[in-house]
Parts: sequence; C-alpha cells; structure tokens
Amino acid sequence: MTSQRGNVITAVDPGSIGDEIGLEPGDRLLAINGHLLRDVIDYRFYGADEELWLDIERDGQVHRIQVERDYDETLGLTFDSVLFDDLRQCDNRCPFCFVAQMPRGLRASLYVRDDDYRLSFLSGSFVTLTNLDEDDWARIAEQHLSPLFVSIHATDPVARRACLGNAQAPDIVAQIHRLGTLGVEVHGQVVIVPGLNDGAHLERTINDCAALWPTLQSLALVPVGLTRFHHGAGRTLTADEARAVLSMAMRVRGGLSSTIDTTWLYPADELYLLAREPIPPALFYDAPEQRDNGVGLVRELLDDWAQTRMRLGRRHIAVSSATLVCGTAIAPVLAPLVDELASAIGTRLHLEPIVNRFFGESVTVSGLITAQDVIAQLAPERTGDCIVLPRSMFDADGGRTLDDVTLAQLYDHYGRPVHTADRLSRVMRVLDECP
Repeated sequence: MTSQRGNVITAVDPGSIGDEIGLEPGDRLLAINGHLLRDVIDYRFYGADEELWLDIERDGQVHRIQVERDYDETLGLTFDSVLFDDLRQCDNRCPFCFVAQMPRGLRASLYVRDDDYRLSFLSGSFVTLTNLDEDDWARIAEQHLSPLFVSIHATDPVARRACLGNAQAPDIVAQIHRLGTLGVEVHGQVVIVPGLNDGAHLERTINDCAALWPTLQSLALVPVGLTRFHHGAGRTLTADEARAVLSMAMRVRGGLSSTIDTTWLYPADELYLLAREPIPPALFYDAPEQRDNGVGLVRELLDDWAQTRMRLGRRHIAVSSATLVCGTAIAPVLAPLVDELASAIGTRLHLEPIVNRFFGESVTVSGLITAQDVIAQLAPERTGDCIVLPRSMFDADGGRTLDDVTLAQLYDHYGRPVHTADRLSRVMRVLDECP
C-alpha cells in the first residue's frame, strides 16, 4: 500500500500509549479509525475517541493496531511537521505583501506565501479566507476550528479586493457571519495602507467589524510595512496619519463601550511609537491573542522594567560595560530605561539603535534587524564586555538571524559574548551570567 497521507513519527513519549504498543520513530501514522490524516489537527481530533484503530506503515508494510484509551491518555506521538499534506498557498497579490518584498539570500521559510486556515488555528497566523471550499467549511464546522485569525483589511468588498489584489475575493463580512453560525470565534487585523483602506474606509471597516462582535473577538490596526525592495506605488504612514488613526480608534471605540465590554480595538504598538503617543496601561491589553501581532509588547517591556527596578537593590555585576542593540522605533522608549538600569547597577550600558539599511530606513522594528547591519554599524571596539541583541532578530529556535547568521558567528566576529533578550529583566540575567 502506498501512503497517501499521514506523517512520519519523530518521537514517542516514554510510557505513552504509542510506547506501550511499540511505535517507533520512523513509523508513519496513516489513519485513525479509517480517517486518513491530513495534519496534526486530524491526529488530535480523531485520536480523541476511547477505541482507536491505527494504520501504521513500517518498512513499506501497513499494520492495523487496535487501541483502547482513557480520555486523559494520549498517544504521545510527535511528527516532523504539523501539516501532513501540502501547505495551502496564498492566491492573493496584495500590493503590500511583505513576502514579495524579500530580497534573495534570506532563510527559505521567509519566502513561503502561506494562507492556510489550519496554521491559523494551530499557531495564530493571519489568513484571508479567500481560498476556502465547501470541504474546508465542513471541516471547520466538524472539528470546531476556533479561534481563527483573519486579515480583513477592509469590509467594503471593492476596497478589500484592491487590498488583496484579488478580484474574486468573497465578502469577508458574510464569511465571518458564517463562522459565527458555526460557533467559531475570530481575531481580525487591518493592515492600514495610505490611500487604499485608510480614512473613511477604515472607519467603515471598524464599525462593520464591531457589528460582528462577539464572533469577531478583537481587531488590531497595524501600519503597513514597506521595504526598499517594494516596487508598488504605496507608502507608509506619516506620524500625523498615525495620530489620526489613533484619534479615530479612540473616538469609534468610545461609541462602542455600551455594547462591547472589552477593549476589542487594538492599535498596534508601531502606531503609538510612530505618533510618539503614550503607550496605554496594561488593563487596555485584555486580548492576549493579538500579542504576536505587535499589540502590547511595549507595555510589557515598560511594566517588566518597573518590576525589575523594584527588585534590583544592591547588585554586583561582573561586567563593567555592555552594548544593547535595538531598532530605531523603540529606541526613544528604551533609552531612558537603559540609563536607569546602568545607574542602578553601576555598569556602563550603551544603547545602539540600528538603522535598517538592508530593508530600508522606513523599517524600524527590532525584529527585522539583520546581522549584516549590526556588523556594519557596531564596531567591535565599541561593544564593551558583551553584546545583547533583540530576541526578535532570531528565528523561533533562537538560532539564526534573517540573513542566516548564528550567535556563534557573531561571537567569532566580535570576540566576546553575544546574547539575546526580549526585556530588561532578561538583560539583567544576561549581565549576571556574562564572564
């Protein structure tokens, strides 16, 4: 039999059901109770029954194994990927697509144009819902794939199709209504592009989305990011335009307070930094689902420092000096905190904002700094005893930068310890650990 679906097992938890029945890394799990497995969602969903028939492929032979399990027992299997079949590719041509603005020579994963609702459910990635067929809708209903994260951009169908570069894009309001009838919750985002979906379009979108609550649990407003490799006519928001968006958001959200009892509408941190407006308090950020969309991270940084400062006391730090690297957007917020930290611990700390020459100076976030820009702008003689880089510069495993450079290679270049941190409490631990 040739395996059509399923995936290779890479690990089996000791003492798990999979271990007890003799499954091994290298085996392929094809089906559970006759259901061919398309991804880890199927594995979890169909593997939740008490009585299971597992189709296992080993050495080209398929074996069927019967299993009885308690509801609190798992098969204990890990696979080499969460998707067992092909990734659902994006069929839109957004004029601001960040993947299309990537130059050659970066990590291969950065060029993947995914628009797969399964990854939206599994990892919170934003999708457009433009490539769903009726089988997908049936599956969302059967397996209750909730919540989903959706790029809305505009609720006016004409404006949204322009944002997506897709004349066939369906009505997103109708789609979210349909998800609501299935009991599926949604977290949405609007990437704001001047002249395309801002102004009156944006206000309509926010109001239309508010009418979709509680299905639409939250909505983030994110300024468009364009690199120097962008070939379209678009541009980024100005500081005045960012202030106008924040003012509109506050005004519209104020009118919704009688019907929606959460913050619901979340301008991304970049808008506050661009507008040089104060970051809202922690209570404002009551939807953690939007955190990875750049919502509330600066507030976490500020509150982390407030707590760290209270616990400092008298500290002896082994290093006499260190350099902290960041993007240009966060530098005005971070600089006074770093000065306070340096004064409190008696260590010379130098904050080095890196101008993003690789992607273009309009790209100001720390997460898009490349190693080559750090090396070009931070001379070894100015680094002190150690260097602390933003954790967001590196991939999920913390191993490589966007331009495929490792911490070990940076250590070799600078000849001193190079660490990563995402907040000042972590910087303190790094300084404690530095030789």
